[in-house]
Amino acid sequence: MYKHFFKRLIDFVASFIALVIFSPLLLIVTIWLHFANKGGGAFFLHSRAGWNNRVFKVIKFKTMTDEKDENGNLLPDSQRLTKVGRFVRSTSLDELPQLFNVLKGDMSLIGPRPLYDNFLKCYDEVQIRRHEVRPGITGWAQVNGRNFVKYSKKFEYDIWYVDHLSLGLDIKILWKTFLNVIQREGIGEGEVQDELVDDLGFGEKLRRLKEE
Repeated sequence: MYKHFFKRLIDFVASFIALVIFSPLLLIVTIWLHFANKGGGAFFLHSRAGWNNRVFKVIKFKTMTDEKDENGNLLPDSQRLTKVGRFVRSTSLDELPQLFNVLKGDMSLIGPRPLYDNFLKCYDEVQIRRHEVRPGITGWAQVNGRNFVKYSKKFEYDIWYVDHLSLGLDIKILWKTFLNVIQREGIGEGEVQDELVDDLGFGEKLRRLKEE
């Protein structure tokens, strides 16, 4: 009953209340990032795979500029990440806009983190099960290592969550997430490069598929 009805009801009510409470903060960060990004906007959308393999656009605060080199190529992430963006990431404020995804029904407060939609081509019959539930702003893998967890271990955590989903587990994850944010545990200032955690060779698989 919780998985198929009450979880979604709680997500809707909680995300609506959170958006009302945090609306002043969202507005301040939006204006702050707009100027920090040199007029490049405060938000970005990216395609992610969600519940039942449906593709949706995840909303996040934009923490890097669009600056390019003389050849028109984007500068390295480390050069485009602004001081404001670094602060927004280190405090996890960049995740706040995803409350709109939760309100809409694309995501849940708790669930496996949404990954790239092209990863759907790489999953085996076990890994694909992570999409039996809505992806979340935080999840079991995140409170057990966040972005630094290797893909193989991350999927183990995700499937375990799918098989053990309950109100009690969601409350536990929410509490551990709160503690991690307060203590800034496992929170980096930049994105972890995919190749550092991709021990399943998804990047190579996708390159081969693109060449075929």
